[in-house]
Amino acid sequence: MINEELQAYLAGKFSNAEVKPGKQYLEILVQAADLHETAVQLKGVPELSFDYLICLTGVDYPESMQIVYHLESVKHRHMVVLKVNTADRVDPKVDTVSDVWQTAKYHEREVYDLLGVKFNHHTDLRRLFLDDDYGFPLRKDFKDEVRIVER
Repeated sequence: MINEELQAYLAGKFSNAEVKPGKQYLEILVQAADLHETAVQLKGVPELSFDYLICLTGVDYPESMQIVYHLESVKHRHMVVLKVNTADRVDPKVDTVSDVWQTAKYHEREVYDLLGVKFNHHTDLRRLFLDDDYGFPLRKDFKDEVRIVER
């Protein structure tokens, strides 16, 4: 499918989502409650077949955290960017997609380690790089006690 066809298909399939062209790829913004079901359908529907999670990252915004998933269909050679915002940034939570794409397991651990986003139902959510009491250094309000990093 070309991007226009893919956009029309996604808009029809995910009526609760905002589907729009991005700078490079189509973007799908979903509600946190719809994230897991959307991920299952993006991978499982034969016309879409997004079987490859390229990367998963987090973004710190003033009101919430946003989790960004870059997905590719190896079979159909098309790509999308799936985005979801947390309800707040004080205690950010979204559902895991590690049961949909196995590679999400460590990407989610990295986002948890550096931004503090908790992934509900993750089988092994623990810090990947830092000590448990260190804080979350990619948050805009992070203050390093040694003053190595200050934002």
